[in-house]
Amino acid sequence: MERQQSSPREYLEALLIAVIFALFVRTFVFQPFKIPSGSMEETLLVGDHILVNKFVYGGTDNAVERWLLPVRDVRRGDVIVFKYPDDPSRDFIKRCVGLPGDEIEIVDKTLYVNGEEVDDASFTYHNDPRVYSRSTYLPPAYNRRDNFGPYVVPAASYFCLGDNRDNSRDSRFWSHTTVPAEYVKGRAVMVYWSFDAGYAGQASQGGLGRLAFVARNFLDRTRWERSFRIVR
Repeated sequence: MERQQSSPREYLEALLIAVIFALFVRTFVFQPFKIPSGSMEETLLVGDHILVNKFVYGGTDNAVERWLLPVRDVRRGDVIVFKYPDDPSRDFIKRCVGLPGDEIEIVDKTLYVNGEEVDDASFTYHNDPRVYSRSTYLPPAYNRRDNFGPYVVPAASYFCLGDNRDNSRDSRFWSHTTVPAEYVKGRAVMVYWSFDAGYAGQASQGGLGRLAFVARNFLDRTRWERSFRIVR
């Protein structure tokens, strides 16, 4: 029996199915995200491209569904992507350190949750040896950086900090302080590609200019050692 050749219609149907599947995955399961700033160094670097699991925090009140499906609540230590509370049109990425009802306090750069010191040395990065006191003569940006709270996280909200504690605009400085639960978009899972554009790449004008820069420097500037690194 001879095999019939695929018709243009069959090719079109296959293409449409692939596009629909890709859109479904992007909308409900995984979405790519590029790290734009150094607030999460050294965990995530500028130019890291990561996959964000949008399904893991899917809400369900059914105990059976929660047992069968890979969904759960946000946990302390999760690196999450969310809508920036002070401007929901922008996406931010930080580490959740406080859950609803937690008491958060930072004393001379040391984080305390519910009165207990948090051992965060494995992911927290300090690039400034100075410690700013609670002096009223300092601007808020300095006052709150190294000493904050105590502050109780409201219901259905999360307190988030950047891993680069000395260079991160996070819950210590936002006017809304915490991230509403409905603003959380997903959990960072893996770095699938990392590209060190440097100043030259950032200065490339326009989309075509940046694309040409990446094409010319793809092999040399790709951080191959970061490929498929799990985000923790």
